[in-house]
Amino acid sequence: MPQPTTPEPGQESVWDYPRPPRIEASGQRAVIICDGITIADSCSTQRVLETSHPPVYYFPPQDVRIEYLELSTRHSYCEWKGEASYYHLNLGDRRRENVAWYYPTPNTRFSVIKDYIAFYPSKMDACYVDEELVTAQPGDFYGGWITSKIVGPFKGGIGTWGW
Repeated sequence: MPQPTTPEPGQESVWDYPRPPRIEASGQRAVIICDGITIADSCSTQRVLETSHPPVYYFPPQDVRIEYLELSTRHSYCEWKGEASYYHLNLGDRRRENVAWYYPTPNTRFSVIKDYIAFYPSKMDACYVDEELVTAQPGDFYGGWITSKIVGPFKGGIGTWGW
């Protein structure tokens, strides 16, 4: 395993995040844009923080343009949060598959994110945290949001599963 990067003042190391993950309210402004449309804009997200992964931002449904989302048949399971359901994004004649997920019946410990929606930043045109453009977590399995305030190395990319 590569050595964790030592965080500078104002930064967080993903290696200081717990396992099982923790969830915390975020007052940071998180924005998602796709095809020039603001899909989500919130100062009331919840961040899920898990060892070796950048934060995942969960948006309250009232801060998401739900009219652009269509339920997918895809489901997945997280040992901590429970069963996730997915959404496609429909923007007129343009469709992006399985761009977001949510937990309709999360495990008790994560009940605060019930129906909150998380988006893969790699499947959007731009995602921002406090006006900083987000980099998508490599590998797209976890959907983490990387900013200059988060240091790794990050698990999820090719060759990182064993560490």
